[in-house]
Formats: sequence, structure tokens, C-alpha cells
Amino acid sequence: MFHYFDHAATTKVRPEAVQAAVEAMTLEWGNPSSVYAFGGRAAAKVKEWRADVAGALGCLSEEVYFTSCGTEGDNWAIQAGVERNRRKGKHIITTAIEHSAVLEPCRELERQGWEVTYLLPDRQGRIDPAQLEAALRPDTVLVSMMLVNNELGTILPVKEAAQSIKRLGCPALLHCDAVQGFLKVPFSPKELGVDLLSVSGHKIHAPKGIGALYVRKGLKISPMIRGGGQEFGLRSGTEATGQIAAFATAARLGAETMEQDRAHMASLRKETASRLKEQVPGLKVLIEDGAPHILPVTMTGYKSEVVVRYLSDRGVYLSSGSACHKGKPSHVFAALKLPKPELDGALRISFSSDTTQEDVDALVSALSAAQRELFPSMS
Repeated sequence: MFHYFDHAATTKVRPEAVQAAVEAMTLEWGNPSSVYAFGGRAAAKVKEWRADVAGALGCLSEEVYFTSCGTEGDNWAIQAGVERNRRKGKHIITTAIEHSAVLEPCRELERQGWEVTYLLPDRQGRIDPAQLEAALRPDTVLVSMMLVNNELGTILPVKEAAQSIKRLGCPALLHCDAVQGFLKVPFSPKELGVDLLSVSGHKIHAPKGIGALYVRKGLKISPMIRGGGQEFGLRSGTEATGQIAAFATAARLGAETMEQDRAHMASLRKETASRLKEQVPGLKVLIEDGAPHILPVTMTGYKSEVVVRYLSDRGVYLSSGSACHKGKPSHVFAALKLPKPELDGALRISFSSDTTQEDVDALVSALSAAQRELFPSMS
């Protein structure tokens, strides 16, 4: 028995998604590109699954392109965005708290001669829309801004960014990494005003290895992978029907219960924050408001990696930041300019619809014990 609080890193695949994948791999396992009836049935299923994901996103089916993950979607959007607008300028805007899947492609473009402006957050992890507007230039060709920060849970002003781009007549395309926002906060690509938007399956109880990129209808971008012309000619390669079936099922069912799931996570987040502040003296909640599934805290004077290992030994799993950091210091927490003792003790607690009251009880008890037992050895 263990208690899992790292849902922002990955989620357990829901049984219905597992069943959908099994059926796709054992019953409708034909190649969707084949011209005979068996392949045609698989192609018809892919069309249905695409509609399911589009329905959950609130967009048109033809605006959804399946990818292998959120990282691929981010990389594709950034590369395609700058290529499409390269004659208009070489300036990009993003934030200092983006996921590495956005920051690393931007850094590579810097090495190739592009100029990148990194917007800085305040102490609450917020990005000021006025800061973005001031950074926009006539030669800005791409803005990439996440919807929900994966370590802080803060909601970024994507809609305001779209409004500023339009108001100033800037040629920039707007990309949004919505991996942590999908089925966690209400939105549609049209409401946000984005051109490109990436999501991932394994954050919404689907398997790893599947995601999607929204491409606004009418926007022409370059292919991610060239070959047989799958995904409307933009991402070649035989469709991963098992993963797509599971992703579509998780998206459809998650959309149906989104409001109650949000309420459940928000309630647990509020209770957890309150109890930790009461029962773990000195623990500080870093972000009071934000997405319902992420609660960043810090145990000042402790080392987060030591606390994570201590809790792991007791069957309570959380993280000290994004799983993609692999133990390296979090650039997101560092961007908040926290005092070093607070930065060293930063932890991310993340919830899902699976999280129970028993899980919260175990977490509070374990962190309270960690404070009592670890402090003497670290003072």
C-alpha cells in the first residue's frame, strides 16, 4: 500500500483506457492506412478517437494531430512556428518557468542566432501580462506560454497574451503548453486565442507515449515527420492505435467528470495546505491559489531530496519538482528568487481524482514525522 502525490508527473491509467487499448490491439489491429476493409475499420476508429479528443479540448477534429507526447508537441510547435514566420523576424518570447520541453528548443534556437526573451515571474509565480506586452516587437514571431505551471500550479495569462498580440498587430504565433491544464482547468483553444496547443495523455489517466497538438484551422505549418503522409500529411508514421484509443477514452471520460474531479482535487488541496501549516510548524505554502491539482510547499531548513527519500521509505510519494529534472535543482522554484533555505526545501504535492482522504492523512503524518526526525541531523 502506498500513497501517491506525484500526479503532475504521471497518472495511473484508468481501467476503461486499458480496455480500449487492449481492444484496439486485439480486435481492430489493422493498419489504418491499408485500403482493404480491415484497415478501413481501423481508420474509422482513429477518426472516432480523434473526435473524442477534440470534444474534450473543445475544438474541431481536423485541428487535432496525434503525437507521441507533450514534449514532441512542444518541440513541433516551436520549430514549425519559427519556420513559418522566419521572414518576419527572429525574436521569440517565452517564460522562465516553462517546462524543459519548451526551454530547451528555445535555447537551441538561441544557439542558431534567434533572440529569446524570458519573462520572469513574481514571488507567487505569476507572469504580468504587461511584461509580455512590453516585450512584444514587430519582429516577434513566436510566443510560447504554458497554461498551468507544472511545479507551481499557477495559471499563466495566455488569453491576455493573445489579446496583446492581436491589439499590437504583432505577427507572432501563440503556442501554449497545456499539458498540466488539460482537464484540470476549463479552457478551449479558441477561448484562449492560441494558434498551437499541446497536451499529453499520461497526465489524464491515459498511457505514456501519446499526446496531441492542436493546430488552428487554416494555419499551415511544416511536417514534424515526413514519410507516408499520416496525420493529414504533417506527422508520418503508422498510427499508434492502442495508445490513441486509450487517450481518447481517458479524454472523453475525463471531460464528462471534469467539474466534480476539479472540486474533489481543490477540496483536498485546501485541506492539505491547512493541515500541513497547522501540523508541520515552519512549513510554508508557496502558492496559495492556482490549479486544483498542484500544491507547492517548502520545508525551510531541510533538503527536499532527503525529505522525498524519507517519505518514499514510508510509502508516500511526492517530488521536489518536475520529474524531468532527474534530481537537478528546479529552475521553476529558482525563478521565484526564494531565499536559499526555502529553495532547498521546496516540494511539489499533486493530486488527481484518485487521491483519497486516507492518502492525505498519510501525507500529513509522514511530513510531520520527517520534520521531527530529520531536523536534528540537519541543524
